[in-house]
Amino acid sequence: EVQLVESGGGSVQAGGSLRLSCTASGFTFDDYAMAWFRQAPGKEREGVSSIKWSGISTTYADSVKGRFTISRDNAKNTLYLQMNSLKPEDTAMYYCAAGIMFSEYRPPVSYQYKYWGQGTQVTVSS
Repeated sequence: EVQLVESGGGSVQAGGSLRLSCTASGFTFDDYAMAWFRQAPGKEREGVSSIKWSGISTTYADSVKGRFTISRDNAKNTLYLQMNSLKPEDTAMYYCAAGIMFSEYRPPVSYQYKYWGQGTQVTVSS
């Protein structure tokens, strides 16, 4: 059974940091590109960042460039998202996802990702 389990969300003040983790099981982790998406209430799901199976290539949404860093540890089947300088507009449910396709020219798009976690809530107060 494929499982993606996110953790590390929480409440933080603007300017603070959080580190999200996503632990994967049930599939060959290093065969898949991984990504983080987020969805705020009343808004569409947004691709935040993605990372190639090797970890060499990454992409970011313009809204998080320079503040968020995606990484992966294939030995631990774990994906990370380090989020610094958080803003109230970063408030959302954050999801990790796994997919076969990876595009280094743009942030991730939902239809390219096959497996999804249940999400972890991030709330940033001003």
